[in-house]
Amino acid sequence: MKKIILFVLFSLPLAASAGHMDVIEMELNDGCSMPKLMMIMKDFNKWGKSHGYQAEIAVPIQSNNLTSVFWIGRSKDTASFGAAFDSWEADLSNSGSAPAKLNARFEGCTTNVARRGYTLN
Repeated sequence: MKKIILFVLFSLPLAASAGHMDVIEMELNDGCSMPKLMMIMKDFNKWGKSHGYQAEIAVPIQSNNLTSVFWIGRSKDTASFGAAFDSWEADLSNSGSAPAKLNARFEGCTTNVARRGYTLN
């Protein structure tokens, strides 16, 4: 029994997969509000659910920069993020697609300042 428990304990790190976090620093455009951005994010998450990508907005309350908000997107791994990103990019040229409509709403509401990707262990 001890051998089985030790085997399981030592196998866990090998079975774990690293997640992916997509962080976009953005500023709200004039005429855009947090409730409006939250509605866009909610609609985005409907699209993202089928692509293994979900997001939330982080609003700093203590920071050297209180004018930016942060889009925090999560995928189960970098490959899943890449597949979702590829799908998003491919659909942007189709004006009737969900990504194209969402992207237009994002562009009207926010200006991207920076984008970063992280592996989560």
